[in-house]
Amino acid sequence: MNPTLSIRIATEQDAQSLLTIYSSYVQDTAITFEYDIPSLEEFKNRIKLTLQRYPYLVILKDGEICGYAYASTFKPRAAYDRAVETTIYLAPHCKGGGLGRQLYMALEAVLKHQNIINLNACITAAAPPYVDNTSELFHAKLGYTKVAHFTKCGYKFNAWYDVIWMEKFIAEHVAHPAPFIALSDIDASTINAILKASV
Repeated sequence: MNPTLSIRIATEQDAQSLLTIYSSYVQDTAITFEYDIPSLEEFKNRIKLTLQRYPYLVILKDGEICGYAYASTFKPRAAYDRAVETTIYLAPHCKGGGLGRQLYMALEAVLKHQNIINLNACITAAAPPYVDNTSELFHAKLGYTKVAHFTKCGYKFNAWYDVIWMEKFIAEHVAHPAPFIALSDIDASTINAILKASV
């Protein structure tokens, strides 16, 4: 029997489930450079603030949240409005089944509707045992290309880590691009239709 998959906008009520997923990345990996697990209240705030401008999505398999992805400000200046940073986290037992790809494609679809052009991903370079090259390979398969490599700029678990940046364009760079549209200015039914079409 095929599993039931769905993708929707995250809510503050999802915070505990998402924090549980994120906690293992904080404690056990250098994928995130955060040292301490955020409080539940802090995590709720992060979701709320993100949704003012950008999509924050969750993917569910048979009703269980398996992962989440969101976009955030690349740089705060107005000239950067059509560029974002993308982020994705999957629960360990949900990796390898294509859920990450579906989630990222849904994120891209919403961002394209917002007139975003540049997607940027900040990724810790492979340095076993706390981080491998899975994220870099994942992004490459989805059309991201490596554009920068920063040396020993993160310190965690008593070791220094390099960081790479990868980018992808999801629209043309025209002379007069359409203005950025904040997520909060898009009708919920339109967003739901985009997400439904992506599953």
